[in-house]
Amino acid sequence: MCIEFSCDLKKTAGRGRIFISRQSRAANWDSTMPSEPSHPPRMSNGVNGHHNSSEGELFLSEAFKVILEEAVHKATDVKEKVCEWKDPEELRVLMDLELGDHGESHQQLLQRVRDIARYSVKTNHPRFFNQLFAGVDYHSLTGRFLTEALNTSQYTYEVAPVFVLMEDVVLRKLRSLVGWSEGDGIFCPGGSVSNMYAMNVARYWAFPQVKTQGLWTVPRLAVFTSQESHYSMKKSAAFLGIGTENVYHVKVDESGRMIPEDLEAKIVHAKSQGAVPFFVNATAGTTVQGAFDPLDRIADISERNGIWMHVDAAWGGSVVFSKKHKHLIAGMERANSCTWNPHKMLMAGLQCSVFLMRDTTNLLMHCHCANATYLFQQDKFYDMSLDTGDKSIQCGRKVDCLKLWLMWKAIGAQGLANRVDIAFASTRYFVEELKKREGFQVVSEPQFVNVCFWFIPPSLRGKENSPDYQEKLAKVAPVIKERMVKKGSMMVGYQPLDGRVNFFRMVILSPQLNHSDLDFFLDEVERLGNDL
Repeated sequence: MCIEFSCDLKKTAGRGRIFISRQSRAANWDSTMPSEPSHPPRMSNGVNGHHNSSEGELFLSEAFKVILEEAVHKATDVKEKVCEWKDPEELRVLMDLELGDHGESHQQLLQRVRDIARYSVKTNHPRFFNQLFAGVDYHSLTGRFLTEALNTSQYTYEVAPVFVLMEDVVLRKLRSLVGWSEGDGIFCPGGSVSNMYAMNVARYWAFPQVKTQGLWTVPRLAVFTSQESHYSMKKSAAFLGIGTENVYHVKVDESGRMIPEDLEAKIVHAKSQGAVPFFVNATAGTTVQGAFDPLDRIADISERNGIWMHVDAAWGGSVVFSKKHKHLIAGMERANSCTWNPHKMLMAGLQCSVFLMRDTTNLLMHCHCANATYLFQQDKFYDMSLDTGDKSIQCGRKVDCLKLWLMWKAIGAQGLANRVDIAFASTRYFVEELKKREGFQVVSEPQFVNVCFWFIPPSLRGKENSPDYQEKLAKVAPVIKERMVKKGSMMVGYQPLDGRVNFFRMVILSPQLNHSDLDFFLDEVERLGNDL
């Protein structure tokens, strides 16, 4: 049996919600098919063929309807909760997560799908401000469904012909936006891994013998990154055997931008300790404050010292689409490599992260290749350069290019630029409204779409000089966060930073946002925190 249904995408109140009209009918069997199959039915699931393929198709069709209704339609409806919070002990009981020896019924499994959607955080919700990703793009989501269904690996043209060619086109287009007419790159499983690729390739560039002879052939190496850079820099240094103590953290100004003079001082200091500087990481859009390091000045220093310059633009790289805001990454074209996550601001969907290089000497392949002849045979019947898997530290590699490609095809580069500009406009509106209200205080003027602020409840106003003021203020954000999550009204992050006690970090990026959502956010913070 084959179940057919149609999904009509309609715009309602600017939110792009999905409404599902369902139509089921029996499949028309081919007249040439014998009434009795000459072979046993194909089995898809279960032990001893407990479920046959027709039952599996029926479950898939009905489960897909549930997914669209519960995980897409309701998840984007502002009237629904962002999260139906349950404590871990209660959720374990509700979900019955333990695995048994026998399979469950069709209806039980459908209920499992509903429950998973019900108790998960709705990151597509207009009032989800907690991470550097939010909202939903329906074309990208279609691409994600399709790649899961096709279930292939990106490593060879043989098994992924469409996607190998597609990845090349997408990477080439992204490099051109950075400012590189030539170069290389690869899709990676997240920005942290992309940053690790950069550090590994830079080390190979400086000391190629490390690949074959090991760490003992390499001097003590030094990495330089800002105090507010992503923690993946330290993780990469640890993973690659460079050592976290050899990561030099460069000072930042009040807004979180790297101070070039301190970078130069740190390089001199590292050399005086016998270390060899080889890698500078600049950040375009820091995680907390959304700061953009001065890339041109960092490039000057890197070039003078013969150091590989990498730009972690996982968060801020998407500003290249905007004529209004591209100046924030001026100088990125001078870097040797960059990380960029379209799954963040562009809403391509998790995961969609690229590592891009200006190099044209096939450095990425030379650094990582293992020449596995069982997979990358040299006598294939097509151009072997299309087998890109040996560039990767992975073997199996998910298809991450389709979600971005399909979204780009749908709305074009101008549509992506509009998405960036709308996020900046919404941020400006939010900051203006925040400053009008008593009790709200910005940590620093936003450079990007991160808005960092304190909410000072009435009981603490005017008491800034009291000895326990900071201690009490530090407790405000965690309590308000707990209240909003348990209520399900919205979700936003908080953190301390460089001696500044807990403050909220509001991330404004979804084009589904209306001004009413931003007004609601401020009202809700006041409602939840006025009695503290």
